[in-house]
Amino acid sequence: MYLIFNIKIESLDVLNYKVKKEEISLEFPSNSLIAILVGHHSINLVKLEKLIDVNINLFGNQFNISGNTENINKAKLIITNVYNKLSLKKTNISEFDFSNFETELRMLQGISSNFKSNPKIVQKEDLKFETWKKTIIPKSVGQKKYFEALNNFELVFGLGPAGTGKSYLAVAKGIHMLKKGLIEKIILTRPAVEAGERLGFLPGDMKEKIDPYLRPIYDALYEMMPPDRVEKKIQSGEIEIAPLAFMRGRTFTNSFVIVDEAQNTSSIQMKMVLTRIGKGSRMVINGDLSQVDLPIGQISGLNESKKILSKIKDIEIIYLEANDVIRHPIVTKIIKAYDNFNKN
Repeated sequence: MYLIFNIKIESLDVLNYKVKKEEISLEFPSNSLIAILVGHHSINLVKLEKLIDVNINLFGNQFNISGNTENINKAKLIITNVYNKLSLKKTNISEFDFSNFETELRMLQGISSNFKSNPKIVQKEDLKFETWKKTIIPKSVGQKKYFEALNNFELVFGLGPAGTGKSYLAVAKGIHMLKKGLIEKIILTRPAVEAGERLGFLPGDMKEKIDPYLRPIYDALYEMMPPDRVEKKIQSGEIEIAPLAFMRGRTFTNSFVIVDEAQNTSSIQMKMVLTRIGKGSRMVINGDLSQVDLPIGQISGLNESKKILSKIKDIEIIYLEANDVIRHPIVTKIIKAYDNFNKN
């Protein structure tokens, strides 16, 4: 898939220090894919140079990469993995941008912190959820673990800060299973308690009352399905959206159930929804324990269930972190700053 040749090492005397400068070359067969990879006016290469401190020059279908050994290995792995995914159509070309390079860097950093001693090409993952509009793949090591859990466990807890893809990926898995005919319906629910508001104080009928709370879920649905299909499946009951209080007394069969913002469940609510799972169903419980909006003194059902159920082998609890945030890079810095502040 790629060739590595012409490796040169030069020793430079700088202020009595000897600095080794290494240069390697990579060559790929498809000029059209290289054009997509580097971007307009090679903008992606410029950004990659700044991101990992290397120099990258492109001559025809040959990349010349220079810098220190560790950074060169990072660049080599990232460029090669991105090219491989483009060539195998594992990356949507119409949506390709520099975020694909950032994704590869996050994945590599999670797999190995020592590129100098482990410079092998990372194996291409076959983890993907196919929806009606797009194919969803993991974009961090934490997301990869979450993907694997969603594929292999009937009950999954996704815990982590905003922006890590907890709800988005759960919806993607649900749509993937619905599209494949593996389930009959998707049930989306969450406790209707946030920032002191309760349903009774909001205007409109029940759908109008609950919709603002489930806006992120709706956004994910419309991003993965045509709008008319979303509306049709909501009307037919194949997609059901309701507050958690409406789940009492029911049994979920052949369903994919997503409980969002579960940090705001009470102990009673959490036990109630967990015991609704029926034959052929899966359930995902998502929440951020740093954003509990319950009254002071009330125990979070999510926090409690995490402790009670942690030793059950059939249940998987995935912890996503700031490094798994896929939003603007500054969001990761904000989360880490708050974490450090709270620790001190």
